Amino acid sequence: MHPVLRLYEDVLSSAENVEFRLAALPRFIFVVYGSASIDGKVLREGDTWQGSDATTVKPGADGLTIWRWELTRGDQGSTVACAPGMLTHEKLSAYLETLPKGDLLMRGDSVAFPPGGCAYKHSHQGPGIRCLIEGGIRIDTHGRSTSYGVGGAWYESGPDAVFAQSSSDKPTRFIRVMILPRELTGKSSIQYVNEPKPQSYKIYADAPIEFSGKR
Repeated sequence: MHPVLRLYEDVLSSAENVEFRLAALPRFIFVVYGSASIDGKVLREGDTWQGSDATTVKPGADGLTIWRWELTRGDQGSTVACAPGMLTHEKLSAYLETLPKGDLLMRGDSVAFPPGGCAYKHSHQGPGIRCLIEGGIRIDTHGRSTSYGVGGAWYESGPDAVFAQSSSDKPTRFIRVMILPRELTGKSSIQYVNEPKPQSYKIYADAPIEFSGKR
């Protein structure tokens, strides 16, 4: 059974002494709103955290919304995260049938487009889940077009070619987590089918992961 990448949204109130514990798994966290303390490190809106050890998340005074990506074995169910006043749901999950062989890394990054920007037909060297934080985007793949607004999430297998068209009237940005070959640490994973047009990339984390998921 193939490994699974899951994306959750966790929303916590600002109640005093509220926190929740996460089991040891390769994961990446993006702070959408508010602030949090994760194992004593203070994160604010737009900040990120990556790790594989068990960890504790505590919201700040104004509450907290995070997006949380986790990599699990195919025979392992959804992880439970709960605390008083907390709302959590699984936004998207995907079996990673195209997971690269060999040593792996978990990359968390963001991709930004100017108004009307696009990414010409391209592929990547590993699978991943994206979630839109700003603007709007249309994704064309396998002969289908799907549009996403803020908070919309989608999966890309990696090898399958994709064309992306952003909103014509405003900047667009999404947060992305991919599982890639470790030799790509600090390097782009993109492979263009047609002539490229530059986008703006920001890598938050390129972290080696030790993962024994069934293949």
